[in-house]
Amino acid sequence: MTPTLLHRSKRMVLDSIGVGLLGSTTHVFQLALQHCQHMYAPDDVSSVYGRRGTRLSPTLAAFVNGVATHSMDFDDTWHPATHPSGAVLPALLAVSDMLPNNRKPSGRDFLLAFNVGIEVQGRLMRFSNEAQNIPKRFHPPTVVGTLGSAAACARLLSLERSQCSHALAIAASLSGAPMANAATQSKPLHIGNAARLGMEAALLSSIGLEASPRVLDDTAGVAGFSAFYEDYAPQLLTSPEEEGLRFLLEDQDMGFKRFPAHLGMHWVADAAASVHKLLLGELESQGMGQGSQVVGQVKDILLRVPHSKYINRPFPESEHQARHSFQFNACSALLDGEVTVFSFSQEALQRPDLLALLGRVRVEHPHDNPANFDRMYGEVQVTLVGGDVLKGRCDTFYGHWRNPLTNESLRKKFRSNAGAVLPREKVEGLIEAVEGLDRLKDCLPSNSVPLCLTSRANQKKSAKTSENQL
Repeated sequence: MTPTLLHRSKRMVLDSIGVGLLGSTTHVFQLALQHCQHMYAPDDVSSVYGRRGTRLSPTLAAFVNGVATHSMDFDDTWHPATHPSGAVLPALLAVSDMLPNNRKPSGRDFLLAFNVGIEVQGRLMRFSNEAQNIPKRFHPPTVVGTLGSAAACARLLSLERSQCSHALAIAASLSGAPMANAATQSKPLHIGNAARLGMEAALLSSIGLEASPRVLDDTAGVAGFSAFYEDYAPQLLTSPEEEGLRFLLEDQDMGFKRFPAHLGMHWVADAAASVHKLLLGELESQGMGQGSQVVGQVKDILLRVPHSKYINRPFPESEHQARHSFQFNACSALLDGEVTVFSFSQEALQRPDLLALLGRVRVEHPHDNPANFDRMYGEVQVTLVGGDVLKGRCDTFYGHWRNPLTNESLRKKFRSNAGAVLPREKVEGLIEAVEGLDRLKDCLPSNSVPLCLTSRANQKKSAKTSENQL
């Protein structure tokens, strides 16, 4: 692992923990946690984001922490389009918790397993042209994320080659969720299930369960991974033993969101925010204020965005729909100059000024604006009642892999997210723990309380449970 890879992957770990901690305050997370606590026998081995006194079995902890990570759609996004960290990190934290003390991984082993899980997702998606664009059929984390989780857990469990092959094949049988559940409370379950089911695939393989070794091959007449991507065309990969192997993350950086919504919203929000500044200038020149005065000046709003049905929602009725609405995010930025965590509260959704603006929005889909996170743009054109036209355009928002967040900005986001549930000293401890992860001798709780989220009182039971399960 090169310094670039370590730097980028630690940024992903930090951001993922932060959005997971903030996500532990959401209603959908609480529902998932109640389900696990009430429907399954207690097995207090692995820790849960934002719940100091709560522990679950490793697979259920991976599930609820995955749900927390995606509960506000605040987690990282890669290209081709998927949310890679949320499917992998919760599973690895749960596996680390369940391993006996004499088998705890080093911090560097933990990061290597994490990067293996990310790499598998990126490689699989690059075998399909369909996967390059915003998805229409399957939500990508439920497909490649499940296999990424299985690969990461297989690596952390030190499975041998045939077991790794079976783990991936088992995971393929546990993959897939339809895009129709986007913008609902069920979408966060996609990430939770990817983490959980990938982990279960690795554990099943570790005790001898077998599956087809040809699932990832392109076999005529037999649908393997091509069931998810019809144009799937696998290629041989460079062996890790050969020189010249590079992780994809070294060449394709990660996208980190500044506010909790679908990645596509960041283009229109930034374009609309630039128009907001122009609007304020117009109002100031006329000696007028903000708020309703902004609404009174706007006659028509035109959005030029990619064609993608599930994020074209003219009048969202819930926070989850609002996070997947070009119209809502553009109007919020026009009204407030930015989109924040609080933009999706029930009170914010029902503001009369916002509803008035939504009623004036039209949408166009230019041919040169594809539904592709690497090539799309967002354009907002506002016509004022006096006839003046104000325009804003965003080709690359701040946080995109072409314009990544600085370390300072990423830590500011983390402090805000983690600070919603943790005291300041714990938040700073987490930042320090992740930064030093590659130098950590082992992930014993006494060495890494902030990262592995466990306690000495649980070490003995954790070791005993792990020996039984493995």
